Amino acid sequence: MANGLPYPAGDPSLRPYRKRCETLLDRFNATPLGDRPARDAVLHELLGAVGRDVRVVPRFLCEFGFFIEIGERSRINFDAVLLDCAPIVIGSDVRMGPRCQLYTADHPHGAELRRGAWESAKPIRIEDGAWLGGGVIVLPGVTVGANAVVGAGSVVTGDIPANAVAVGNPARVVRTVDQDAERTR
Repeated sequence: MANGLPYPAGDPSLRPYRKRCETLLDRFNATPLGDRPARDAVLHELLGAVGRDVRVVPRFLCEFGFFIEIGERSRINFDAVLLDCAPIVIGSDVRMGPRCQLYTADHPHGAELRRGAWESAKPIRIEDGAWLGGGVIVLPGVTVGANAVVGAGSVVTGDIPANAVAVGNPARVVRTVDQDAERTR
């Protein structure tokens, strides 16, 4: 599954991993916003790696948890959905607005295979300093480069280079981030 090979989504061997994730997500999402230490403890148990000073706010959803890594000082806002059938690596100092969705899973285009509940998955990488506006959707196999900005509501179907500003459906690069201008503000 993590290597991009087709797999049956309903394979019984995946059930214990999904159940573990569901149990931890229930605990995480039921923890009061003001009890950050308790939420952080559950997050460290749920995810594959969590850097220092990471903030993820409920409602947070994922499928397995252990395929997700989040770097230091990154922030994930309300209602994020990370379907992690393959690795999702979120770098340091990343910002994700509310209702961002990262989908590693893909389904075959042929109806017969879809009816059989076959899937494949490709990893997603969000590099250091990137910012995903509210409601951004990132599709399987995509890398969003360091310090890139993806506008709210965009659907990212292909890689976004470092220091780019991308918007739309599908997301298209419209300009670059001027690092010197950013420092003078």
